Amino acid sequence: MCGILGYTGNKQAAPILLDGLAKLEYRGYDSAGIAVYDGGNINIKKSRGRLKILADMTEQGDLLKGTCGIGHTRWATHGEPSDTNAHPLWSDDKTVVAIHNGIVENYREIKDKLSEKGYSFYSQTDTEAAVKLIDFYYKANNHDALIAITKAMQVIRGSYCFVIMFNDRPGEVWGVRKDNPLIAGQGDGEAFLTSDASAILQHTKHVYYFDNFEIAKIDADGSIIFYNKNGEQVNKTLSEITWDAQAVEKGGFEHFMLKEIHEQGKAVRDTLHNQDIGIRDSEIKNISQIYIIACGSAYHAGYVGQYVIEDLAKIPVRMELASEFRYRSMPLDKNALAIVISQSGETADTLAAMRRAKEHGLKTLAIVNVVGSTIAREAESVFYTLAGPEIAVATTKAYSAQLIACYVLALRFALVRQVINQDYYNKLFNELEEIPAKIDEILDQKENIREIAKKFINANDAFFLGRNIDYALAMEGSLKMKEISYLHSEAIAAGEMKHGPISLVENHMPVIGILTQSVLYKKTVSNMLEVKSRGAYILGITTQGNAALERDADFIFYIPETDEHFAASLAVIPLQLLGYYLAAAKGLDVDKPRNLAKSVTVE
Repeated sequence: MCGILGYTGNKQAAPILLDGLAKLEYRGYDSAGIAVYDGGNINIKKSRGRLKILADMTEQGDLLKGTCGIGHTRWATHGEPSDTNAHPLWSDDKTVVAIHNGIVENYREIKDKLSEKGYSFYSQTDTEAAVKLIDFYYKANNHDALIAITKAMQVIRGSYCFVIMFNDRPGEVWGVRKDNPLIAGQGDGEAFLTSDASAILQHTKHVYYFDNFEIAKIDADGSIIFYNKNGEQVNKTLSEITWDAQAVEKGGFEHFMLKEIHEQGKAVRDTLHNQDIGIRDSEIKNISQIYIIACGSAYHAGYVGQYVIEDLAKIPVRMELASEFRYRSMPLDKNALAIVISQSGETADTLAAMRRAKEHGLKTLAIVNVVGSTIAREAESVFYTLAGPEIAVATTKAYSAQLIACYVLALRFALVRQVINQDYYNKLFNELEEIPAKIDEILDQKENIREIAKKFINANDAFFLGRNIDYALAMEGSLKMKEISYLHSEAIAAGEMKHGPISLVENHMPVIGILTQSVLYKKTVSNMLEVKSRGAYILGITTQGNAALERDADFIFYIPETDEHFAASLAVIPLQLLGYYLAAAKGLDVDKPRNLAKSVTVE
């Protein structure tokens, strides 16, 4: 979840590192640091807090001279955010300096053994133990970097990527990866190592993706050499990033989140017309059950998909949290399909859950947004969402693209299994093609949501109510609210409100009711009235034509009509805007909410 960047070449490293880290700060912003080799020593600067503090401290990098360096933005796991715990970390004599993403699970054992050999420790981090382990093997093996790294890999347990410099190896930066993303970028007379391609797009679009347990050395002439865990050189295929540097700029919007909300129509359209859904008709016919496995917003998208697939394709679906699925001892249907959903393709729990499904003989289909990601490479089949890079920590357009992918799969499954005919398939697909324009129609009314958000600014708690697809959507709306505005909110299946949660309703508490499913409309209205009679303020989100709701709700927002299977793609827009405008009205950092980071690569 941390931002990682290494550079070596013919330019000053520090400004390149700071500029690249600014594009990675969404991956962690508890602290930041850079280390630059000046021809004789490795100079290190780091600070608790946002990257701007480090940039000001180093006068935008001008105080650190040298053409080889590494940089890091941290999301704290072991040790509080502090100057001391910030990366880079170093060995006792600064022979080895490194940055790290992931978890070293056995760091205490490593520290104990190294302490017996005379090493001392100054930080609370797990990273320091790994750095000094590499240092130990480096000095024990005649300063052979490759041997030191391979031997350390045999000891370190957990998921990680490290980017490393050695004080007596000028111009070299080394990288190693296990279960955490790492990419090598090939420039013109320069080379890069990074956890996310967005950091290097303005320099190169040509990259190599690390496989697990691979090591790479980048050198000052721009050369890149890969090795396997046995220290043997391996050949890699050069890939090209298809999106450009402008995709990771704000483009005139106040926040990345608002920009990405406005990009949802394009994300939906592009994903809808992706011709490769990753699974063959012959496989679809033999599916007996589906497990949808995901975390966070991807889980909520899958939850909508569960209802749509079951209703259209008549295949039983189990929705599973990846962090729970990976540890459950339940019987798994050998003829089932495991659909795993992840924006980054690196989500640690989702990756582990997918591997468990594969171990039990299940076919796996990944819905991911990042080409070359670990989940994409390890899944048997892949359906790529085409949302482009998403910078704001709170997902919007990636979620919408995941919804569309679930719809497309539901339609294809239903058609291939002859549950629906071609005419009905075409009708529903035409409905999907109208969603981007309807999203834009909703965005034209965003000021209405801004005004509603202002009325909720003093609230302490909120409820989101819905049934069926609307309940799945309520979970996503509640998550958006809490993660960026810090307003405590809960999603409740509307029929369950009276079974306990209603005791928490107080005067003026905002309750957001979602009513897009006609067969359940009156039921949800009844549940809304139960909380209104106890003093709650009601915001109803419903489809055009349900004007009767105006008698019961304090505020109402209408979405355009669409087939009810797909209503979540429209109703989610005002929910996203509600969370956004509430956070903005509070003056909060919308793109980088506290304690959170993008791409959750730790357990």
